[in-house]
Amino acid sequence: MNPENTISEDQGDINTSEQRSLYNQSLDKATQHWLEEDAKYFFHQALSTPVMNVLSKTEGAYIYDLNGKKYLDMHGNGVHNAGFNNPKVVEAMIRQMSESLAFTPRRYTNIPAIQLAKKLTEITPEGLDRVLFCPGGSEAIEMAVMLAKQITGKWKTISFWDSYHGTGYQAAAVSGQAHFLKGNGPMVPGALHAEFPNYYRNPWKWDNPDDIDEEYLRQIKLIIRNEPDIAAIVAEPISSTPVVPSKNYWQEIRSLCDREGIFLIFDEIIEGLGRTGKMFASEHYVTPDVLVLGKSLGGGMVPFAGIVSKSEYNVLQDSSIGHFTHEKNPLCCAAGLAEIEYIEEQKLVENAAIKGEYLMNSFRKMQENYPLIGNVAGKGFHIGIDLIKNPKTKERAYEEAERIMYRCMERGLAFKIIEGNVITLRPSLILTQDQCDFIIDTIEDALRQETH
Repeated sequence: MNPENTISEDQGDINTSEQRSLYNQSLDKATQHWLEEDAKYFFHQALSTPVMNVLSKTEGAYIYDLNGKKYLDMHGNGVHNAGFNNPKVVEAMIRQMSESLAFTPRRYTNIPAIQLAKKLTEITPEGLDRVLFCPGGSEAIEMAVMLAKQITGKWKTISFWDSYHGTGYQAAAVSGQAHFLKGNGPMVPGALHAEFPNYYRNPWKWDNPDDIDEEYLRQIKLIIRNEPDIAAIVAEPISSTPVVPSKNYWQEIRSLCDREGIFLIFDEIIEGLGRTGKMFASEHYVTPDVLVLGKSLGGGMVPFAGIVSKSEYNVLQDSSIGHFTHEKNPLCCAAGLAEIEYIEEQKLVENAAIKGEYLMNSFRKMQENYPLIGNVAGKGFHIGIDLIKNPKTKERAYEEAERIMYRCMERGLAFKIIEGNVITLRPSLILTQDQCDFIIDTIEDALRQETH
């Protein structure tokens, strides 16, 4: 099955394929019963139905099915930076609830919200010292774009094709995927797009990174020259695939934004809080005007997100860009603060940097022996393995990637495929050396079976 003929390959696995059907048939009767119940009551969506399995527990770096089989989870929807069901986070939430302060109505504040806001201003890049919270990442993107529009007095945005920033109308508009636009009618106007820098799969088949950067930058400059009123450039510093831009690219974009009075908004909903081997992915590059956070900000327990920006933009007292019921939810803030403290105490950022490099070096050595691996990219525990049929044409190995995924599932390793052929690994930052070796051995064994 060629996922280019489907609508879901950009963001997820092909969940209606023959391989998925065979996998589901292998599950026990109790699990199949609950899968049928799930299908009966939930609205069906391309990226989340039919579901893969039924979980009974999530703990540490693992997920568990109804039979108690555990899988080292390389996806976690990006919420498990400090591990699922982290004891410090659980304790903080129980303590907060026992104090009978699990919610604060608007117009009031609470100590956990203030403490988390202060903590974020301390750990984010210098100059980012004002905070707003909200229930989820889509809303955080909405707040960031609204802030840019209000401050600049302009209304257009530049973002990138194949990106994903959420499913609200503004967030979907700045995303670059037809999947989230189709059938919705007119979206938020002024959402313009360019190509994200890609050194392995650039359309010109160039090898020189400087030439590649120059061409991608030319597209941005062309839009700015011909489209007045650009308020913001919205991007993940490193794409979710992942594709890793050069430092030069983001430095040039930062300079361009400064000259033209354009906000640079970095979406670090996935990458923030240590995933790339630094506390924030922007630390590999430049400081944005707005940093958008989510996912692990809720401690892997509750939905929570927010933005961190500059005090000089604190001039919107006569309007509201973050008017949410749970904008200062003390339970969510207690969870987020405990998550960050655990990441710092256990040196998980350093762990992601060291062990992420170990994983990538192992996969690059593997690449020498398995032509199926076309490219290995990433930073820290944000890694992609691009599987190909032909080194010259770089034809995507869709069927092979899917077979490898299910072989790894059988061994207890769970991950997500993006774009139909890219094995994407985003594990918890608590990974041990033994777990890293298990990942390497399991993927290599699956590759060996595929190529022999």
